[in-house]
Amino acid sequence: MGRILAYLRRTRQLLEPLRRFSARRRQWKRQYATRKPRGYEAKLPGDIVQLDTMDVRPEPVVLKQFTAVDVVSRWSVPTIAGNATATLATKALDAIIARSPFPIRAIQVDGGSEFMAGFEDACQQKGILLFELPPRSPKLNGRVERANRTYREEFYNCSDATPTVAGFQGHLRRWEHTYNHLRPHQALGFLTPAEFLHRNFNISPAQGVSLTS
Repeated sequence: MGRILAYLRRTRQLLEPLRRFSARRRQWKRQYATRKPRGYEAKLPGDIVQLDTMDVRPEPVVLKQFTAVDVVSRWSVPTIAGNATATLATKALDAIIARSPFPIRAIQVDGGSEFMAGFEDACQQKGILLFELPPRSPKLNGRVERANRTYREEFYNCSDATPTVAGFQGHLRRWEHTYNHLRPHQALGFLTPAEFLHRNFNISPAQGVSLTS
């Protein structure tokens, strides 16, 4: 076989490609997001809110949850969606702002496309810093990764809600209240996020649950 190929090349019956092409995925150029500055630390609630998406897989569909967790207080705001797009991520950002009892100063995300384009513009317009994690570094978003596990084990695995966005929505809002007001967190000395905010920052989150916001 080698001799045949050599003969075909020698007699120019088998021609090598003139050039080789390297298919590289074009990187999206960030307009606003930056790496978190080395000296930036989360000292107050809202200084850094970690935001991530996770798959919700009730048969036979796959939904997405946008999960936000404040680094300091562990206050969490989840939203359920049909998929992960920049438009839906922007709506999740609006929910985070509306349902957090403190101002949001910075959001930290991975390099997912849902956190680019319109989402990035929304952060800039609202004056919220946007920190993008380095590639392959989920451990740097450890607070929200841990919260995702809690939502899977303590909510989705136990929920009897209709497996749709509309079916989950009200149930998820009630679980959000449980997470923030009733469930003790070991990392907070077995306080709830609401108790931690009140005790350490004199912030008293509202107890009510509005299923329409």
